[in-house]
Amino acid sequence: MDETDYRLLSALRGDGRASISQLAAELGITRATVRARLSRLEASGEILGYSVVLRGDVEERGVRGVTMIEIEGKGKDRIVETLGGFPEIRAVHTTNGRWDLVVELATDTLSDVDAVLNRIRLVDGIANSQTSLYLSTRRAKRPAPG
Repeated sequence: MDETDYRLLSALRGDGRASISQLAAELGITRATVRARLSRLEASGEILGYSVVLRGDVEERGVRGVTMIEIEGKGKDRIVETLGGFPEIRAVHTTNGRWDLVVELATDTLSDVDAVLNRIRLVDGIANSQTSLYLSTRRAKRPAPG
């Protein structure tokens, strides 16, 4: 990937629905170049897909945090699928080290956190968990590639 690819990906992160014409104008390159680069990035697997960002995904809920989960046995795929269905869970990450999964949570109240943690602990195969709540968030600025 070169600087133009990074700029193209950055533009798509800002507006995943931008047309090829819009992207070309923003980047100062031809539509054919944008089309060819998108095709190459998709074919190489650099772009895996496009998604929708819902209002609920960007609105801050009152209480957010992460729960680290230890799994006993071999039920990881089933547990990941089960947790993915909880509306309070934004993402489930597999990891290495002490914990098997890292789960991102978002709820409106501490009582809601308590309730979702109780439901998580009832999932068959979850042996242990530890939750940390976010107290404040500062958005990191991504440096320009280069």
